[in-house]
Amino acid sequence: MHAVIRDDPFTPGTYQLIVDGTPQSHVDPNRPTELFFEYVNRMGRVIDQLPDGPITALHLGAGALTLPRYIEAMRPGSRQQVLELEPGLVELVRAHLPLPRDASIRMRYGDARETLGKLPSGLKGAVDLCIVDVFGGARIPAHVTSVEFYHELSAFLTPTGVLLVNVADGGTLAFARGQAATVGLVFADSAVLAESQVLKGRRYGNFVIVASPTDLPLEWMPRLLASGPHPASVVRGRELRDWIAGAAVVTDASSTPSPPPARSVFQWRPGRDDGGRT
Repeated sequence: MHAVIRDDPFTPGTYQLIVDGTPQSHVDPNRPTELFFEYVNRMGRVIDQLPDGPITALHLGAGALTLPRYIEAMRPGSRQQVLELEPGLVELVRAHLPLPRDASIRMRYGDARETLGKLPSGLKGAVDLCIVDVFGGARIPAHVTSVEFYHELSAFLTPTGVLLVNVADGGTLAFARGQAATVGLVFADSAVLAESQVLKGRRYGNFVIVASPTDLPLEWMPRLLASGPHPASVVRGRELRDWIAGAAVVTDASSTPSPPPARSVFQWRPGRDDGGRT
């Protein structure tokens, strides 16, 4: 793994985490409530709809800890657990972009799915928010895409808890549709949030799958997403079933990694003048 934190040349005072040539996170350490990446911004808008006050959050995948910072800033006193495979990545982030000293954000190292089985039993049925944002470079590993995996996650959520999953895909959208079908089998209500052109497969991009054991409070989302910066949509109910279009539910036996993006999607490549590497 090659990771680097570099200044964002277009937004002074902000930073990007690049892993194996792929932009993974964007952080404004002085304004942690500013969410730069569109899919992260959409996740933030869903988080804002949770009941007021501190929450218990479980993050699979650390990145630059953008959303843990956001939750701490918006909901002080929240309890957060972060599962991350690469200790060196977290050390890099903490060295260059320290977390707030009083934040209750606990790191656990290891494979995301394996580490689920090692979490305290008291977290079962106690998590208000679970975020799955697990990537190996630009691809999502197969073992965190199956119905068995999502069943394991569901045991941690409260009856009104919310799951957010970052999925990347393009072209025929077979992978994204399969993930929507799989999550929809496990949870009572689900929706997909994405930019309109991405939803139509016209370009590679990120989808946010939202799910819960109960009805999702998403009536407000279409108007908010349509306001920009790029037109986006909420797909749920019958429209979501039509979008899935009979995609098969993913199992451990049938799971595959997400498709790699075309080389043109990410133009940045590591260079000798970059600092903060692992």
